[in-house]
Amino acid sequence: MALRSLDDTERTAALSHLPKWTYDADSKGIRRELLFSDFAEAFGFMARVAILAEKADHHPEWFNVYNRVEILLTTHDAGGLSQRDISMAALIDQITS
Repeated sequence: MALRSLDDTERTAALSHLPKWTYDADSKGIRRELLFSDFAEAFGFMARVAILAEKADHHPEWFNVYNRVEILLTTHDAGGLSQRDISMAALIDQITS
């Protein structure tokens, strides 16, 4: 089955279950910023996400400075936000709760 981007209705419904994520129209993806107590905690989080991303074969775009991690999820092959991004965001939320 070919990947496809979510339409406005699907995106709104999906994001209603992911309140910590915001839609970024410029990148056609969803973003979340996380703050940790220090660099080691932020890096540990990124390592846990990296393992999940490898298993899902779906990798985030992210940026890290000291205790801050910014994540962008978008599916380039689908031309924007897809169900793969929503699923990855839900997994990330699980390991941060």
